[in-house]
Amino acid sequence: MRHIIFGGDGFVGRHLAPKLLADGHEVIVADIQRSDLPHYRGVRFVQTDVTNRTAVAAVGIKADDMVYNLSAKMLSPIQVRAKRREFFWSVNFHGTENVIFAMDKAGASNLVHFTTDMIYGHTVTHPMTEEHPVAPLGEYGLSKLKTEELAAEWRKRGMRISLFRPRLIIGPGRLGILEKLFRLIDLNLPVPMIGSGKNPYQFISVFDCAEAARLAFKAGAPNEAYNLGSLNPPPVKKLLGDLIRHAGSKSLLIPTPAWAVKRTLDLLDLLNLPIMDPEQYLIADEVCVLDVSKAEHQLGWVPQYRDEGMLIAAYKEYRLKKEGHTLAASHVPSG
Repeated sequence: MRHIIFGGDGFVGRHLAPKLLADGHEVIVADIQRSDLPHYRGVRFVQTDVTNRTAVAAVGIKADDMVYNLSAKMLSPIQVRAKRREFFWSVNFHGTENVIFAMDKAGASNLVHFTTDMIYGHTVTHPMTEEHPVAPLGEYGLSKLKTEELAAEWRKRGMRISLFRPRLIIGPGRLGILEKLFRLIDLNLPVPMIGSGKNPYQFISVFDCAEAARLAFKAGAPNEAYNLGSLNPPPVKKLLGDLIRHAGSKSLLIPTPAWAVKRTLDLLDLLNLPIMDPEQYLIADEVCVLDVSKAEHQLGWVPQYRDEGMLIAAYKEYRLKKEGHTLAASHVPSG
């Protein structure tokens, strides 16, 4: 069976492709650029810009193909206020729309699509199930929510679309906002927390994300939405404290009044001098923990990696990068 991965050169795609190949499937990666990463062994690459409907159609989707849409514009790098809608919507919403239109024209009906937990906005109840109210706090979350609404429309027309809502995805090849944290620790500087640090913080491993996508295919692309996150995430204070001890750093964790930090960051954002995205800092002191039991019960998916191990593995990658080394995409972090 053919599997077409839009955004397959991205973070999740480079781990999903080898899984599908190992299962004996034909894999096509459709992306705007091709890296020199090893996941291309045995994979056919088609250069594609998802914002271009003609280019997406040229990929040549067939009726019995399994399609994955992993194309996305993420929160990092940080965008100024005036550019956020254009930055996120072109790929996140219109790109998704183009993929679905191409599928419809070809008669293909099975899609796995990644959105985000950022569609939920502020925590109303916790842990957050898939039924949690949705109220995105910015253009990134809103662009993703609108793709879920788009999926709901196409499900009514006969498509089968599985949606995944991951927490912050980490793993080899992507440091993002964590790089700022690691720099403070390396320099033995104070590490401010937004709030007391008593609230838990939940990651999800890129390896677990790739496995979830594979299992959704195995289950026939159920018309459901699934949260993706780790199990039993520790408090921020413990998570960062363990990292500081691992690094041998003299950094101190500094609790702060969350309201004051948020207002300061709001002001910087208003002045077009953002140092953190509002969708991240506005919920930084909340209990944002996803309930992932639905994916376990319906797909047989259980996250294998713990937050502490994922963060330390990311720090090790940061150190290697700083020393001029590169980390292979197949590297597996400690669980």
